[in-house]
Amino acid sequence: MKRIALSDLPLHVGQALGTSPWFEVDQARIDAFAEVTADPQWIHIDPERAAQGPFGTTVAHGFLTLSLMPWFLEHSFEVIGSRMGVNYGLNRVRFPAPVPVGSRLRAHSQLLSCEAVEGGFQLVIEARIEREGAGKPVCVAELVARRYA
Repeated sequence: MKRIALSDLPLHVGQALGTSPWFEVDQARIDAFAEVTADPQWIHIDPERAAQGPFGTTVAHGFLTLSLMPWFLEHSFEVIGSRMGVNYGLNRVRFPAPVPVGSRLRAHSQLLSCEAVEGGFQLVIEARIEREGAGKPVCVAELVARRYA
């Protein structure tokens, strides 16, 4: 895992921050996400019906994939000397490919920009989430985060 001092973040603009370990998306996680978000669409939670659908199995919600972003980033790089990090927002999110149940995902992150803000830095990080064995990413997102000293 890459370790970067908070004060050195501006030196890493345009560089890769790291790659997370693989993370498996199982049906229990998909079902739990459907429950907590009140999104019980059959393509996510009904294996029998989904088997007849366009993907031949259930698929994860795009927003489930997006919600895993903190885990992916936490396991990709570490900012040394940061007492706190906060999500500030998103600039852009796309879901170019589905995440069939049982998929293993990992994220590759790159620092797009780093601007000083009071007490720290505002970062824009591009995260590309890939599915093992697939040619297209399943999610590409620009995350805006702040890190404070």
